[in-house]
Amino acid sequence: MSEHLQKFSSELESNRKITIPFEESSKSRIIGKLRYWWCWTVVVVLILFLAPPLIVIYRFKKDRSNFYKWCDFGARIWLNSCGATVKVSGLEHLDPGREYVFVSNHRSYLDTATLYVYAGKRIGLVAKKELLKVPIFGYGMAIANVFAIDRSNPERARKSIDRARDLMKKGFSFGVFAEGTRAMPGELLPFKKGAIHLALQARAPIAPVAIKNTDVMMGKKRGVAFKGTVEMVILPTVETEGKSSKEDLMPLLNQVRASIARELFQ
Repeated sequence: MSEHLQKFSSELESNRKITIPFEESSKSRIIGKLRYWWCWTVVVVLILFLAPPLIVIYRFKKDRSNFYKWCDFGARIWLNSCGATVKVSGLEHLDPGREYVFVSNHRSYLDTATLYVYAGKRIGLVAKKELLKVPIFGYGMAIANVFAIDRSNPERARKSIDRARDLMKKGFSFGVFAEGTRAMPGELLPFKKGAIHLALQARAPIAPVAIKNTDVMMGKKRGVAFKGTVEMVILPTVETEGKSSKEDLMPLLNQVRASIARELFQ
């Protein structure tokens, strides 16, 4: 076990925040800031010029497979504008004939596009409810099966979980950033219970995902975007069949979080 894992062995088996020292990138901050503003300029262009005609075309279509391809295209363009390449490992853990609840850590805006495009499945995502209020962008996200869980309102949260479960019955997998917000560089925050609830209700296996290096490339409150490689590791899946929310929710949550933590801090 590495020095970091030995130090945080108790946190690995519980749902407490883990923080390790963060090493700043040695790359030019001036270039990083320029790239940061460039990648958000690309977002604005995509929202203003690509999203509106696609929304009009696909809003009332039942077959949205091509719309999802356009979403993939936009996400790849954005990752490229941020200077990000993506390396994925662990796809062999996924069964092509099954749907999964992907549970991931979250340290950067880069994580969302990475999980959406490279999970190996057509997935929906849970996003912050504030994003769905962005004109055009929020409406397009809703069509792409990206929606928010309002944890401040139990009834709305339950309806969101039900909607996600219904999508999974239609052949979608689902991605959830279980910390509920972006962690600061070097952190792993406590996990919320929603992702585990969804997996248990849908009787779907959980695919733990560790996304690494995005805090160095484009970390929270850094205001920079450094060129680099995003490492997305899909870890061995966790079965939920035969388990219950009452007895097994927290053991499952701790098991999934520990798996991700070991990969992040090894």
